[in-house]
Amino acid sequence: MAANSELNKNNAVDVKGMIQKNKQSKSISNVIEKIIPFLLFLFAIISILTTVGIVATLLTETIEFFKRVPIGEFFTGTVLKPLSQNPEFGVLPLINGTIISSLIAMLVAGPIGIMAAIYLSEYASDKVRRVLKPMLEILAGIPTIVYGFFAFTFVTPLIRSIWPEVEATNILSPGIVMGIMIIPMIASLSEDAMNSVPNSMREGALALGATKLETTFKVVIPAALSGIIASFVLGISRAIGETMIVTIASGSSKNFTFDITESMQTMTAYIVEVSGGEAAAGSTIYYSLYAVAMTLFVFTLMMNLLARYVSRKFREEY
Repeated sequence: MAANSELNKNNAVDVKGMIQKNKQSKSISNVIEKIIPFLLFLFAIISILTTVGIVATLLTETIEFFKRVPIGEFFTGTVLKPLSQNPEFGVLPLINGTIISSLIAMLVAGPIGIMAAIYLSEYASDKVRRVLKPMLEILAGIPTIVYGFFAFTFVTPLIRSIWPEVEATNILSPGIVMGIMIIPMIASLSEDAMNSVPNSMREGALALGATKLETTFKVVIPAALSGIIASFVLGISRAIGETMIVTIASGSSKNFTFDITESMQTMTAYIVEVSGGEAAAGSTIYYSLYAVAMTLFVFTLMMNLLARYVSRKFREEY
């Protein structure tokens, strides 16, 4: 009897200890549950405030620039000579170079990226896909400065051996290399969009007598159109914002021309040039850096908004 009473006392002590530990763990969990939402809110606020700070800085310095240079002259001028005795600040040569290089990039990346996506999604086996997709995405991990030197030391001499009229620095070579760089983005996003199409749609088309190719182009691609178009728009946005490739391979000539064999300068390359130390703080050319950066920011923002609109407009839900 004494042994049983002693055992019951020990069990009672153990139960009380377990209850006490459970209460302590619950109190700690409650504290953590209260802290985590606050930390997440703080991180979200930091990201928003960072964006607001960047936009505010760009706006402040851009307004200061337009106090010195008329806004009409900036957006309609075809001559950019910031370091001459009579400086001119027309941004059209930079916009022209940016658009031409981005179009060349998309002419390279678009067909290759979409064909790669079609193969990986519709024709490749699981084993082949697991090997090829990581190899393709390695291109996205190569530093852009390496792409720049590749364009300058390999692609440009190769093009000049075929087309001698091409200058040593030109817009064609960096445009082609930028296209190579953004192939993984277009291929990966397009493949994800195609993989999201239900297999029942493919099986239905094949059951009706369609070939594999007809099913791909008449069923899968139309169903995945929103994702494919969004990948193209994001690819253009990436090309517009590219810096090192065009800085190294396209030169610094601020030509307003449509001849892809000539040297041109993009908005990002101009920003690199001005921020290199030639412009004194507070000078007009210094503030032109922010005006060009604001223009580039608006371009990129428009591309991202267009991608979101396209995704929502043509989205198919299954």
